[in-house]
Amino acid sequence: MATRSQKAAVLLAGALTLAACGSGGTSSQAPADGGGGGGKTLVIDTSFDLKTADPGRTYEPTGLIVGKAVYETLLTFDGADVTKPVPALAESYELSEDGKTLTLKLKQGSTFADGSPITADDVVFSLTRVRDMKGTPSFLLDGVEVAKTDETTVTLTSKTANPALPYILPNPALGILNSKLAKEHGATTDAQDKAEQWLNSSSAGSGPYTIESFNVSSQVTLKANPKYYGTKPAYDKVVLRNVEASTQKLNVQRGDSQIALNLSGDQVNGMPSTLQVKKTASANVLFLLANQDSSISKITPNPKFVEAVRKGVDYAGLLELAGEGATQAPGIIPSQLLGALPPEQAPKRDVEGAKAALAESGLSNPTVKLEYPSELTVNGLSFQPLAERVQANLKEVGITVDLQPAPVTTALDNYRNGKEEMGLWYWGPDYPDPSDYLAFLPGKTVGLRAGWKEGAAKEIEAAGVKAAEAVGDDARKSAYAEMQNQLNAAGPFVPLIQASQNIVSAASVTGLEYHPVWTVDVADLGAK
Repeated sequence: MATRSQKAAVLLAGALTLAACGSGGTSSQAPADGGGGGGKTLVIDTSFDLKTADPGRTYEPTGLIVGKAVYETLLTFDGADVTKPVPALAESYELSEDGKTLTLKLKQGSTFADGSPITADDVVFSLTRVRDMKGTPSFLLDGVEVAKTDETTVTLTSKTANPALPYILPNPALGILNSKLAKEHGATTDAQDKAEQWLNSSSAGSGPYTIESFNVSSQVTLKANPKYYGTKPAYDKVVLRNVEASTQKLNVQRGDSQIALNLSGDQVNGMPSTLQVKKTASANVLFLLANQDSSISKITPNPKFVEAVRKGVDYAGLLELAGEGATQAPGIIPSQLLGALPPEQAPKRDVEGAKAALAESGLSNPTVKLEYPSELTVNGLSFQPLAERVQANLKEVGITVDLQPAPVTTALDNYRNGKEEMGLWYWGPDYPDPSDYLAFLPGKTVGLRAGWKEGAAKEIEAAGVKAAEAVGDDARKSAYAEMQNQLNAAGPFVPLIQASQNIVSAASVTGLEYHPVWTVDVADLGAK
């Protein structure tokens, strides 16, 4: 899908922004925990990747943090567990046996921040607006019809089986708007919508927080919604500040902030014992690709060459580079998602097996070019040392790797256009469902980037079709595992690692969990 390709560009550009931006942000614009006004204030330092507070237009990491706090969705996830959607504004949901119809019963008693009740009409308006306004997150509801069945029931209908839909609905971009209020300020269900400016300074949601102030380059301040019908949040105010990573570290160490979201593995080492350091695997999977287009390379389409690469990589060594919290990726689907392969299925280095595969390939001392973005970092992890380690690993096997770092715009163009002989990249989920990884199949978005055209691998493609059509958690888990096993055996991709997500917080902060969609749910955070 074109949208997935665009989203990958957004992810990569976003990661570059996270790595490179920094406004300083050290001024004491907000009091520390417990300061000012008699209420508790939580200060979170992060590197902004933020464009808007309009849920129908946002798809950037910082925007999703804001959206999760201000707007509620029909479904959500319980803590960090993304393997099972749970009720939110909908009290229950049911997917039809053919996977085409999702019926949601709305919870009664839910209200917007102005006290007005949330209705089925608000749901239909909000979701239709996202789909038809053609903003960045519109693809989430491609081909989905939204209808009110009665005053408490909404039905979402897809033309083909869409078992991923319950996993998509928790995305903050699909937050429900107060349609009456939003319409008064220019909201429509088409491209003529003019509500963004108002939504950047005001709230039309039902979440535990509302927007007090919003600046895309410096700071966002959220205040507790006094009319929130659910459990009241622990903090009266939450301040998100745009701060470069080195300053984030200083701020959290001296108590100027309570949370730092963007520190690398090296930066969190040696933190004082008074701070909490959470190191978990992110959902970003780094991988190698070997181009299957013979017009690009006479070497990389050889299946025995790919086998030699797969067996020749020192995965344990890459994990050492990535630091604590990182984990090896047994397949392309990250560990947090339904259908991920178990850790024991992850490949281990086999130098002799790699040499044997290379000998069987008929290639003698091959030399290949490995391209990657030179200035891009993922969760604080640079591509350069990883590429150098792969180069050294494969030299031991008999493969010479010519490193070809390039600025992200140049590297991204070559990657997206399928021009790289070999590439080192990463994929972060558009939404936490394994169907997002069908993109790695022949003829699909990432498959084509590896020169892997439709019809190139009939058995793998059939496994992908079976996975896409599977309905029910058990059937889907099994089908996606089989698809990955076949990809690992005969595909052009070598999954490497999931980079670490490092979050540092003050001892006073409780309930902190990394989430692969919205990073952190500020309303879940407690204070002691």
